Amino acid sequence: MTPVNDTRCALGEGAFWHPERGEFFWFDITGRKLHSLAQSWDFDEMPSAMGWVGHAEVVIATDARLMLFDLEAGTGRTLCALEADNPVTRSNDGRADPQGGFWIGTMSKQAEKGAGAIWRYYRGELRCLFPGLTIPNAICFAPDGQSACFTDTPTRRVMRVALDAEGWPKGAPACWLDLNDTALNPDGAVYDASGTFWVAQWGAGRVAGYGPDGAFIQAVEVPAPHTSCPAFGGPDLQTLFCTTAREGRQNPHELDGATFCAAAPARGLPEHQVRLGV
Repeated sequence: MTPVNDTRCALGEGAFWHPERGEFFWFDITGRKLHSLAQSWDFDEMPSAMGWVGHAEVVIATDARLMLFDLEAGTGRTLCALEADNPVTRSNDGRADPQGGFWIGTMSKQAEKGAGAIWRYYRGELRCLFPGLTIPNAICFAPDGQSACFTDTPTRRVMRVALDAEGWPKGAPACWLDLNDTALNPDGAVYDASGTFWVAQWGAGRVAGYGPDGAFIQAVEVPAPHTSCPAFGGPDLQTLFCTTAREGRQNPHELDGATFCAAAPARGLPEHQVRLGV
């Protein structure tokens, strides 16, 4: 993989290919920036993840709210508060589901154990789905729309939960990918069109693919260890992007914090549209 440009992030996250714009975006959470290959936007808060609503409008999660942001005007308005009464936490990984909802994880800014949660925003309602998490990550959805995955990174276990017709979880999550034997740390993740689960592994400098049965298939090496979030993009969804971070690196390399791309080993899925209406 090679860097997409000269930008280096303190904490790169939220890799995202906007299917309608045909444009790639990513965040620097602690740098308080949204980047594209064409421009950058500065924020007074810490943004981390997005979902697309229309050509110009996107939902962005920050440390205190979900906002509707206009990429062309560079302005946003609040959709709802997100743990705004808890200054300890910020948003982290997030993604839109096939039913039009938007899932977002929160975590302590100091990674305090159990301080975070996963929330879902759907048609004007924000609901806490899974409380008591430390570093929620790997939020993504199977191609058939019938299940969601997520992880609490320190547990090294990726969970799967069934979804009802409106996209709400039904039943209890169950572990389907346990990485404790390999000491790999699951971070952001996304499915490809064939149902392979691709997960960035923090500290390992790679994005690894696992089949529906949890069997390891292959890994794409990234020349920076703190890989954080993959995304498929490009006009044919056959480019693999991945963000990385300089955070936690005692002696950062020049590529730490870069966002990378390469020809993908599989075809991706387009990001789902967030539906705001009733």
